Amino acid sequence: MATEPSAFYRRGAKPLQALMASVTRKDWHGAENLPKDRGFIAVSNHMSYADPITLAHFLYNNGHPPRFLAKSSLFEARGIGWLLRGFDQIPVYRGTSRAKEAIDQGVEVLKRGDMIAMFPEGTLTRDPDLWPMTARTGVARMALDTGAPVIPIAQWGAQNLLARYGKMPKVIPPKSITVVAGPPVDLDEFRARVAGGKPDTETLRAATDRIMATLTSMVADIRGETPPDHPYDMHARGDGR
Repeated sequence: MATEPSAFYRRGAKPLQALMASVTRKDWHGAENLPKDRGFIAVSNHMSYADPITLAHFLYNNGHPPRFLAKSSLFEARGIGWLLRGFDQIPVYRGTSRAKEAIDQGVEVLKRGDMIAMFPEGTLTRDPDLWPMTARTGVARMALDTGAPVIPIAQWGAQNLLARYGKMPKVIPPKSITVVAGPPVDLDEFRARVAGGKPDTETLRAATDRIMATLTSMVADIRGETPPDHPYDMHARGDGR
């Protein structure tokens, strides 16, 4: 069973809830797919720096205080770092000897029955039309290590509140934010491959691609459009920021 959020978390969430209620219009679906009796990993597409807030709004209002895996540099920023630590978020030390710490902390959160929220792409999508792109394998590794279900949550509309790489939100008029939670991604095939051992690179990549294909299909349903045949791969194109 999930632990209760701290008093700091609850107090801090209230003004954010009020703010989001004033600048957005909720078009939310699928809350019944969020597990109530165990920890889980919520994954979402990433188009805007507003995505973590719109996703957190959906999760918190549905009884699931999210713990995000966030870049370690944010924890060092004045003000923001203090808030992130107070909200029990998890720093990610990319490209360092401490990189595995985030996964280990995430596993502990799941084991105690809480949930974590992740953007598998690891950064804002580079796809010119904002479709989900290829993702890192951290979500798959954590899911296969713990057996925790992966709940896909597709979003659309946050990019209208704050454009990709934008700094000034557009709060007038309030923006419609669509958030749809789906049933757990079927990873049984990959769990069977692992069978108590450690997943190899091929298994992790295949599980990750299935997670992202599920998210992409859900985003396509929201948009009423057809996604690209192949997801954008920023590493193959050398498009890093």
